[in-house]
Amino acid sequence: MENGRLTVRDVLALELVAPWDAEVVACPEGLDRAVRWLHVAEAADVAVMLTGNEVVLTTGLLLAGDERAQAAYMESMGRAGAAAVVLGLGRAFSTTPEAMRRAAQRYGVPLVVLHRPAPFARLTEEVHARLLHGRYAALDLSDRMGGALAALNLSGVPLQRLLDEVAGFAGCPAVVVNLAHRVLASAGEPGALGDLLRDWERVSRQVAELLGNGPVTLGPDGWVVARLEARGRQWGHLVLFGHLGGEETGRVVGRLAAEALAVHRLLADPVSGRQRGWEDQAAEALLADLASGTARPEQLLPRFRAAGLPTERRTFVPVVLRPPSGSRVVCEAVRRTLAEEAMAGLVARVGPDGAIAVLLSVPPERDADAEVDRLAARLQEGAAGSVLGAGFGCRVLDEVRRSFLEAVHVADAALAGPPSGPVARLRDVRLRGLVRLLRDEPELQAFIGRELGPLLGHRELLDVLRTYLRTGRNKSLAAQEQHVSRPAMYRRLQSIEALLGIDLDDLEQLTSLYVALLAHDAQRGP
Repeated sequence: MENGRLTVRDVLALELVAPWDAEVVACPEGLDRAVRWLHVAEAADVAVMLTGNEVVLTTGLLLAGDERAQAAYMESMGRAGAAAVVLGLGRAFSTTPEAMRRAAQRYGVPLVVLHRPAPFARLTEEVHARLLHGRYAALDLSDRMGGALAALNLSGVPLQRLLDEVAGFAGCPAVVVNLAHRVLASAGEPGALGDLLRDWERVSRQVAELLGNGPVTLGPDGWVVARLEARGRQWGHLVLFGHLGGEETGRVVGRLAAEALAVHRLLADPVSGRQRGWEDQAAEALLADLASGTARPEQLLPRFRAAGLPTERRTFVPVVLRPPSGSRVVCEAVRRTLAEEAMAGLVARVGPDGAIAVLLSVPPERDADAEVDRLAARLQEGAAGSVLGAGFGCRVLDEVRRSFLEAVHVADAALAGPPSGPVARLRDVRLRGLVRLLRDEPELQAFIGRELGPLLGHRELLDVLRTYLRTGRNKSLAAQEQHVSRPAMYRRLQSIEALLGIDLDDLEQLTSLYVALLAHDAQRGP
């Protein structure tokens, strides 16, 4: 017996039944039918009182000597959907009635005869206790799971946290897919989950074969498929792989999880309830795991494939875009551009400053740099004022993290000094890019303090120095930009020399000062 589910086979396997010498004489293939209840009845028309999946216990007293009545009895059991008929021999029949057996086989109703006396009351008490216990367990699960998922939704957790909780209650991997069977989110034990995603193309076909018309479909091996809807429109499925709680708890888990996911979706986008928000989260989680190094590349590879990103013989190029505003709108524009240009890639907003990350997957017959330039040119048309930074092309995922960090730093550096082309690379940002790559190093921070220390408390003089260096040491032009006279500019430059104890005409000292100023500005952010 599985938790919350009892079959005819389970009833016959009870220790209580063993001394009664039970024999299945008809329709043994029906022994795995679920049992909803047991009835002890001697009435010939007991079928009118059944609603389906009951086991009927009888001695057949009113059927003895009438083969037509025996056949009609079994026919009525078949029409009523009885799970099985258990006939106790000894009172009306000393052996199995052949007419009854033939009718049972014909109408697909398992017929079990008991060769020794059996107290039916004890059997009904035992089975009903087990059924009620299973239903109580399902109700208890419903109460605990429903409360936990509702609390998570009210606290505004991300999709991944909600799905982790669903997988915990289900005791198996849980996967959310869209209608194209692309994985939007997954949760569960990493080993089992990795096996599923690694062979996702085959697994998704099996899931498609399982889909039914109801809200929850139960499949073999504990698979549970729940339909996901929002505002009356279906947009995907939740699939549980290997739920061990039986049919009743499987339906409960599937139903409650689907309801919680629908609420989460509507809370994320209360106006339209669009799927895009979850695609954002799925892509963001993948790119965050890749960039942070929290997951190994071999673990991420099946997740990328399941999300629909081609990975075989591909060159991966991270691109970071910093839009002037409205990162969500730009995210949509990037996705449309990828679709229109037939490019494969993941897109997500990353970080608190509205940056957008794109991981391009470039086929071997195309030049990776040219593809990035083509994407950048298109994006500049629809997102004017955006700055793009690209990392280097990677043939394996192991290298992508380093390339991704390079793209972030290049995009940051390009904000201060925009490149001549549509996209910046490390070679374009030169010293400024190198300084930004090293900006968090303790040695560089100490260098800033040594070079600029006394000046850091004088913001107006620091700005004068910045203008003086940016204008190529042209004092007249620097004075114009600072809106001061040339004599005033000379006095301020002299103040800088006095504070720092340097000579601004000394090229080596000036170079050190310039590098320190670039590093100081880099630490202030883009």
